[in-house]
Amino acid sequence: MHKFLLLWVLCLLGPASHAVSVVDDRQITQDIQRAPQRIVTLMPSLAESVCALNACNRLVGTDNYADWPEQVKALPKLGGLYDASVEAIVRLKPDLVLAGKSTRIVARLESLGIQVVALEPQNLNDVERSLHVIAQALHLPQADEKANAVWSSAMLSVESAAKSLPAHVRGNTIYFEASTGGYAAGESSFIGGVMRQLGLRNIVDKRMGAFPQINPEFVVKANPHWIVLAEPMAQSIDRRPGWSGMDAVKSRRMCPLTAAQGHMLVRPGPRIGEAAQVLVNCFKQSTKP
Repeated sequence: MHKFLLLWVLCLLGPASHAVSVVDDRQITQDIQRAPQRIVTLMPSLAESVCALNACNRLVGTDNYADWPEQVKALPKLGGLYDASVEAIVRLKPDLVLAGKSTRIVARLESLGIQVVALEPQNLNDVERSLHVIAQALHLPQADEKANAVWSSAMLSVESAAKSLPAHVRGNTIYFEASTGGYAAGESSFIGGVMRQLGLRNIVDKRMGAFPQINPEFVVKANPHWIVLAEPMAQSIDRRPGWSGMDAVKSRRMCPLTAAQGHMLVRPGPRIGEAAQVLVNCFKQSTKP
């Protein structure tokens, strides 16, 4: 009788949960005792990764800019990289926070007993690794296989986009302005890696860092075949000294991205395959007779 009751209780509780150890981007080992059910993310790409791993239902709050997939938009918004609200996060009672390594409040959250895994991928290898860390931190069954599936799907999409790139564009030089202030996506960044797989040559080489701030004169001197930037920045092109004389500007070989497209291209997450296709579609459109 007692044995029957014990088995019945175990069935109600479900399978035993074993601690999972992951190493975050601070090189800190985090022992996560049980599967987190109330997750807060403080970078858009982290929310996207959780959802790509089919765990969107565990999210209880995100940073201000997370907007994909659609269901993420309705979650409480908790601030940005530098102004996330500790009080708002604590009220949500998270059992795990996924944050960027440079998020200012990480130490404060940890001092309050909230477990934080800090991830801030820069290149393609980092993006792949972060998917594995997140899958493991979530205690997903067959975590590595699920992370591999998400990553493989993204890379297959990149390969597909590369195959559809017009032949005369392959080998062209490109400048991608990732954010206001002249911050560019360098060759060593994740989107730089995508552009390299498309067969493009980045004028911002890996020695300059992943997302360096670029002097406008450097771009004029490099005279890239293509310029990619979001619409708000594209509107100032004609006011930049010397830019009107660049071949890309005169020939309108530019990709003025919408806000949504710009977000996709600068987020180191599972949508890099879609980002690659956005670039290829722009090249196709811009080279039509």
